[in-house]
Amino acid sequence: MSGAGMLGDTRVMAWVLMPDHAHWLLQLGTRLELADVMRRLKSTTGRLVGAGTGRVWMPGYHERAIRDERAWRDAARYLVMNPVRAGLCDTVWQYAFWDADWLAGGPGAVV
Repeated sequence: MSGAGMLGDTRVMAWVLMPDHAHWLLQLGTRLELADVMRRLKSTTGRLVGAGTGRVWMPGYHERAIRDERAWRDAARYLVMNPVRAGLCDTVWQYAFWDADWLAGGPGAVV
């Protein structure tokens, strides 16, 4: 999920979809404020997932600024490990609903 177009020049660095919530790690661009990015992200995904079922996402979101490369990687690792901590799988590689830009390597790689 690159965010091209829909999210302007904002880049989706990592994401995970959990049974009752989602996490996105975003690198904001210069064209949109975070509130606009979140509105677009929630609106588009809500239409795709819940067509005709009413509200998919609750209002609001939580944000945290990350300023250095190590903190980005730590945040991405923490984010994608949510399914393991929740007991949904034994390893992140068993869970289908996540991705991260730089966590490459597939099964057996260190996340």
